[in-house]
Amino acid sequence: MAEQAATPVFQIQRVYLKDMSLEQPNSPKILLEQASPQVEINLGVAAEGVTDGIYEVAITATVTTKLGDRTVFLVEVKQAGIFEIRNLPEEQLQPVIGIACPGIVYPYLRATVADIITRAGFPPVHLAEVNFQAMYEAQQQARAQQAGEGKPTNGSGAPVIATA
Repeated sequence: MAEQAATPVFQIQRVYLKDMSLEQPNSPKILLEQASPQVEINLGVAAEGVTDGIYEVAITATVTTKLGDRTVFLVEVKQAGIFEIRNLPEEQLQPVIGIACPGIVYPYLRATVADIITRAGFPPVHLAEVNFQAMYEAQQQARAQQAGEGKPTNGSGAPVIATA
């Protein structure tokens, strides 16, 4: 019985769409223009404990498309997963939450973003693959530098990347 209690557990409880919004503030006139828009994509990852051994990991993607200074569309999607993670040492728990869990949730986020943009009447925007291990390591390095310099952290624990 004691061996079973110490056995590491990692299970996906659920992957779900937590939040989604679409805005087209300059429609319909901007839709008649033929210029190529600029696309900006921002990603954020956040994790929190729900209860003992249960964690929610959420990835937020914000896709902003503009013609000059006017927004064609803005899509924000938050895809989340609930994971049961037990009996892992702390040094293994954080990488599982910061690397493995986002890697499971991200394909759902990519599909949701492409789908909502297509349903809005635009060509789909396909989010690039993300190396969550590199993202996690950069976040840990930034936290170590902030701690060394005595700067306060943002508190959310969410790494953010921006691509154009």
